[in-house]
Amino acid sequence: MSVILPVKGISPSFGKDCFLAPNCTIVGDVTLGDNCSVWFNAVVRGDVNAIRVGNNVNIQDGAVIHCTYLRAATTVGDNVSIGHNALVHGCTLENNVLVGMGAIVMDNVVVEPFTIIAAGSVVLENTRCESGYIYAGTPAKRVKAISEEQRALLTRLPENYIMYSKWFTSPEVP
Repeated sequence: MSVILPVKGISPSFGKDCFLAPNCTIVGDVTLGDNCSVWFNAVVRGDVNAIRVGNNVNIQDGAVIHCTYLRAATTVGDNVSIGHNALVHGCTLENNVLVGMGAIVMDNVVVEPFTIIAAGSVVLENTRCESGYIYAGTPAKRVKAISEEQRALLTRLPENYIMYSKWFTSPEVP
Protein backbone atom coordinates (compact mmCIF):
# COMPACT_ATOMS: atom_id res chain seq x y z
CA MET A 1 0.00 0.00 0.00
CA SER A 2 1.27 3.48 -0.87
CA VAL A 3 2.57 5.57 2.00
CA ILE A 4 0.44 8.74 2.05
CA LEU A 5 1.10 10.87 5.13
CA PRO A 6 0.26 14.35 6.39
CA VAL A 7 3.06 16.61 7.61
CA LYS A 8 2.20 19.34 10.11
CA GLY A 9 -1.49 18.72 9.38
CA ILE A 10 -1.17 19.07 5.58
CA SER A 11 -2.08 16.00 3.54
CA PRO A 12 -1.33 15.29 -0.11
CA SER A 13 -4.19 15.84 -2.58
CA PHE A 14 -4.81 14.05 -5.85
CA GLY A 15 -6.67 14.84 -9.04
CA LYS A 16 -8.82 12.39 -10.98
CA ASP A 17 -7.49 9.07 -12.26
CA CYS A 18 -4.09 9.08 -10.56
CA PHE A 19 -2.14 5.83 -10.26
CA LEU A 20 -0.05 5.41 -7.11
CA ALA A 21 2.15 2.32 -7.05
CA PRO A 22 1.76 0.27 -3.89
CA ASN A 23 5.22 1.16 -2.58
CA CYS A 24 5.48 4.84 -3.53
CA THR A 25 5.65 7.51 -0.82
CA ILE A 26 3.83 10.85 -0.98
CA VAL A 27 3.87 13.09 2.07
CA GLY A 28 2.93 16.61 3.12
CA ASP A 29 2.13 19.61 0.98
CA VAL A 30 1.83 17.81 -2.36
CA THR A 31 -0.83 18.37 -5.02
CA LEU A 32 -1.05 16.11 -8.06
CA GLY A 33 -3.26 17.00 -11.03
CA ASP A 34 -5.36 14.61 -13.11
CA ASN A 35 -3.98 11.48 -14.80
CA CYS A 36 -0.72 11.49 -12.85
CA SER A 37 1.24 8.39 -11.95
CA VAL A 38 3.78 7.83 -9.19
CA TRP A 39 5.61 4.58 -9.84
CA PHE A 40 7.34 1.95 -7.73
CA ASN A 41 9.72 3.25 -5.04
CA ALA A 42 9.21 6.87 -6.08
CA VAL A 43 9.13 9.49 -3.31
CA VAL A 44 7.33 12.85 -3.46
CA ARG A 45 8.20 14.57 -0.19
CA GLY A 46 6.47 17.88 0.50
CA ASP A 47 7.60 18.10 4.10
CA VAL A 48 9.68 21.29 4.05
CA ASN A 49 8.01 23.17 1.20
CA ALA A 50 5.23 22.77 -1.38
CA ILE A 51 5.25 20.46 -4.38
CA ARG A 52 2.73 21.24 -7.15
CA VAL A 53 2.35 18.79 -10.02
CA GLY A 54 0.19 19.44 -13.10
CA ASN A 55 -1.83 17.03 -15.22
CA ASN A 56 -0.57 13.98 -17.12
CA VAL A 57 2.71 13.75 -15.19
CA ASN A 58 4.56 10.49 -14.65
CA ILE A 59 7.08 10.15 -11.84
CA GLN A 60 8.87 6.94 -12.68
CA ASP A 61 10.39 4.23 -10.53
CA GLY A 62 12.81 5.40 -7.85
CA ALA A 63 12.49 9.11 -8.66
CA VAL A 64 12.65 11.61 -5.80
CA ILE A 65 10.82 14.94 -5.83
CA HIS A 66 11.72 17.24 -2.93
CA CYS A 67 12.22 20.93 -2.11
CA THR A 68 14.21 23.22 0.20
CA TYR A 69 12.96 24.60 3.49
CA LEU A 70 11.91 28.27 3.25
CA ARG A 71 13.78 28.62 -0.04
CA ALA A 72 12.67 26.56 -2.99
CA ALA A 73 9.33 24.87 -3.68
CA THR A 74 8.97 22.44 -6.59
CA THR A 75 6.57 23.03 -9.47
CA VAL A 76 5.97 20.55 -12.27
CA GLY A 77 3.84 21.55 -15.25
CA ASP A 78 1.59 19.43 -17.46
CA ASN A 79 2.73 16.51 -19.63
CA VAL A 80 6.03 16.01 -17.82
CA SER A 81 7.96 12.74 -17.60
CA ILE A 82 10.42 12.30 -14.74
CA GLY A 83 12.60 9.29 -15.51
CA HIS A 84 13.65 6.39 -13.34
CA ASN A 85 15.87 7.39 -10.39
CA ALA A 86 15.82 11.09 -11.30
CA LEU A 87 16.11 13.72 -8.56
CA VAL A 88 14.01 16.88 -8.96
CA HIS A 89 14.69 19.35 -6.14
CA GLY A 90 13.30 22.83 -5.51
CA CYS A 91 12.91 23.71 -9.17
CA THR A 92 10.36 24.45 -11.88
CA LEU A 93 9.71 22.07 -14.75
CA GLU A 94 7.38 23.75 -17.22
CA ASN A 95 5.05 21.85 -19.62
CA ASN A 96 6.22 19.07 -21.93
CA VAL A 97 9.56 18.36 -20.27
CA LEU A 98 11.46 15.09 -20.02
CA VAL A 99 13.93 14.61 -17.17
CA GLY A 100 15.95 11.56 -18.18
CA MET A 101 16.84 8.57 -16.05
CA GLY A 102 19.19 9.37 -13.19
CA ALA A 103 19.28 13.10 -13.96
CA ILE A 104 19.50 15.66 -11.15
CA VAL A 105 17.75 19.04 -11.36
CA MET A 106 18.72 21.33 -8.48
CA ASP A 107 17.21 24.31 -6.62
CA ASN A 108 15.91 27.33 -8.50
CA VAL A 109 16.38 25.75 -11.91
CA VAL A 110 13.75 26.59 -14.53
CA VAL A 111 13.29 24.12 -17.36
CA GLU A 112 11.25 25.75 -20.12
CA PRO A 113 8.65 23.84 -22.23
CA PHE A 114 9.69 21.22 -24.76
CA THR A 115 13.09 20.60 -23.21
CA ILE A 116 14.92 17.35 -22.55
CA ILE A 117 17.32 16.88 -19.65
CA ALA A 118 19.45 13.95 -20.77
CA ALA A 119 19.87 10.84 -18.64
CA GLY A 120 22.55 11.20 -15.97
CA SER A 121 22.85 14.98 -16.34
CA VAL A 122 23.23 17.39 -13.43
CA VAL A 123 21.53 20.77 -13.84
CA LEU A 124 23.16 23.12 -11.34
CA GLU A 125 21.33 25.63 -9.13
CA ASN A 126 19.90 28.77 -10.74
CA THR A 127 20.21 27.44 -14.31
CA ARG A 128 17.60 28.30 -16.92
CA CYS A 129 17.16 25.61 -19.58
CA GLU A 130 15.87 27.21 -22.76
CA SER A 131 12.84 25.78 -24.56
CA GLY A 132 13.44 23.45 -27.48
CA TYR A 133 16.86 22.05 -26.53
CA ILE A 134 18.55 19.03 -25.03
CA TYR A 135 20.72 19.66 -21.97
CA ALA A 136 23.33 17.04 -21.12
CA GLY A 137 26.42 16.48 -19.01
CA THR A 138 27.74 17.38 -15.59
CA PRO A 139 27.18 20.23 -15.28
CA ALA A 140 24.42 20.14 -17.90
CA LYS A 141 24.93 22.35 -20.94
CA ARG A 142 22.76 23.02 -23.97
CA VAL A 143 23.93 20.54 -26.60
CA LYS A 144 21.46 20.73 -29.50
CA ALA A 145 17.94 21.57 -30.57
CA ILE A 146 15.35 18.84 -30.16
CA SER A 147 14.19 17.19 -33.37
CA GLU A 148 10.57 16.96 -34.48
CA GLU A 149 10.66 13.29 -33.45
CA GLN A 150 11.86 14.22 -29.96
CA ARG A 151 9.23 16.95 -29.71
CA ALA A 152 6.57 14.32 -30.53
CA LEU A 153 8.07 12.05 -27.83
CA LEU A 154 7.49 14.77 -25.24
CA THR A 155 3.77 14.60 -26.08
CA ARG A 156 3.55 10.83 -26.55
CA LEU A 157 5.43 9.69 -23.42
CA PRO A 158 2.92 11.10 -20.90
CA GLU A 159 0.10 9.51 -22.91
CA ASN A 160 1.91 6.16 -22.79
CA TYR A 161 2.25 6.36 -19.01
CA ILE A 162 -1.47 7.09 -18.64
CA MET A 163 -2.08 3.89 -20.63
CA TYR A 164 0.47 1.88 -18.58
CA SER A 165 -1.13 2.98 -15.33
CA LYS A 166 -4.54 1.77 -16.52
CA TRP A 167 -3.11 -1.74 -16.91
CA PHE A 168 -3.07 -1.93 -13.11
CA THR A 169 -6.67 -0.81 -12.66
CA SER A 170 -8.36 -1.88 -15.93
CA PRO A 171 -6.61 -5.00 -17.26
CA GLU A 172 -8.72 -4.93 -20.44
CA VAL A 173 -6.89 -1.80 -21.65
CA PRO A 174 -4.50 -2.91 -24.43
